[in-house]
Amino acid sequence: MKINELKIMKNIYLYFVFILISAQMNLFAQNIQNKGNYTYQVREEQGDLNNDGKTDKLTVKMDTTDETRPFRLQVFLSQPNGKKLTLAVSSTKIIEPQYPIEKQGEPNGYQIPNFFIEKGILSMWSEIKGGNITYDFKYRKGNFELINVKKLTTNATRGYIDENTIFTETNFNLISGLRTETDDKLGSKKALSIRKKTVLIRPLPKIQDQKFSDKELY
Repeated sequence: MKINELKIMKNIYLYFVFILISAQMNLFAQNIQNKGNYTYQVREEQGDLNNDGKTDKLTVKMDTTDETRPFRLQVFLSQPNGKKLTLAVSSTKIIEPQYPIEKQGEPNGYQIPNFFIEKGILSMWSEIKGGNITYDFKYRKGNFELINVKKLTTNATRGYIDENTIFTETNFNLISGLRTETDDKLGSKKALSIRKKTVLIRPLPKIQDQKFSDKELY
């Protein structure tokens, strides 16, 4: 092969490499842009989460450009050297999209979770099938760790409760590992059944790793 032909082949190769790299960069830029469409705010709570006496903030925003309507939770913490809040954690996994893909355009059937800040604890209250669940997170060593889970469910299958409905309350202290289930009925003065067991989860789950489907774990 002649030298000129080698130069032509080399230029063609470099051209295709350039096109490939450009396409990948464009795709990367589009992905970044798509991740920035959480503009519709649906929740905001304020309170002291890192025990510095200053106000911190939590927001939940929806991406209205995505047909599944996903949510992003973000927590902003105060800093010791100024009034500006700094992003401490961000998650798009902890809240189920309003229109999950598997529902094929149908809503998930639950209201958007509520959040509360009290005595340094960040609580997330969510509806689940037949009841509700509350996650308690505490800021420790630079992370929001799951320290307690409370869940209330019923055995009602007809859409209403009556004197025969059994309520099951689950309280799971992840720090001690003690998990307690209590069965009860309306108006009952004594629990029908109490079950206790120890389940140690180490390390404690972090809020950024928590998925909406993890409710089945507790």
